Amino acid sequence: MKKILLALFSVGLFTVAKAQTTETKPKTDYSKIDLSNRANDHFMIQLGYDGWTNRPDSVNPSGFSRHFNFYFMLDKPFKANPHYSVAIGAGLGTSNIFFKNTYIDVKSTGASLPFTDKTNSNHFKKYKLATVWLEAPVEFRYAANPVTPDKGMKIALGFKFGTMLKAYTKGKDLLDASGNSLYGKSYTMKEYDKKFFNTTRVAATARVGFGNFSLDGSYQLTGLLKTAGGNTVNPYSIGLTVSGL
Repeated sequence: MKKILLALFSVGLFTVAKAQTTETKPKTDYSKIDLSNRANDHFMIQLGYDGWTNRPDSVNPSGFSRHFNFYFMLDKPFKANPHYSVAIGAGLGTSNIFFKNTYIDVKSTGASLPFTDKTNSNHFKKYKLATVWLEAPVEFRYAANPVTPDKGMKIALGFKFGTMLKAYTKGKDLLDASGNSLYGKSYTMKEYDKKFFNTTRVAATARVGFGNFSLDGSYQLTGLLKTAGGNTVNPYSIGLTVSGL
């Protein structure tokens, strides 16, 4: 994921540098450009794949772990050159990490969050660890078309700052060691507790796209767990951003 995020940042920096160095025509008088109807990613919806780096050997995510984020952004173009802008916003971010034959005891009284292999005992057919965050993204943006950014190439580099609202595990359809359902397919169990998690996070972000669609990536710079067998778990994500008014 670090390589993917680095690639997105590199593409963004290369494009911005190229835009600056290849311009040979006379400077545009941007003061005469009407930006009153500018629509530039004021609403952003993100969905895609989530993963963890630096996880302990006992942690074994399985399946398509995923995220869903929604943000409202305020975009401020630079007066000197409205191709560039800074945007700040607020919204919600969610992450669902799925596990197979695993039990995560978020209510444990131990020093670290235990991940227990339940292959040979009762286990849930579907099991996940979910986190929900209140987030404030900040982006430095480049738009090839400053008047109608939703009709041209766009690049954004930035950070998002979050505070955890809740963390919980959810298991569905409890099975015995032989794979037989004990209480039926509709049986679910949720357990809530945040004590093992760092409730503040900072993540680096990048987006590259055209029109209302962008490929996005993020890498969490702060560890997810306070302690996890000596490892610092760093979540990452890659996905699709749908943006615009």
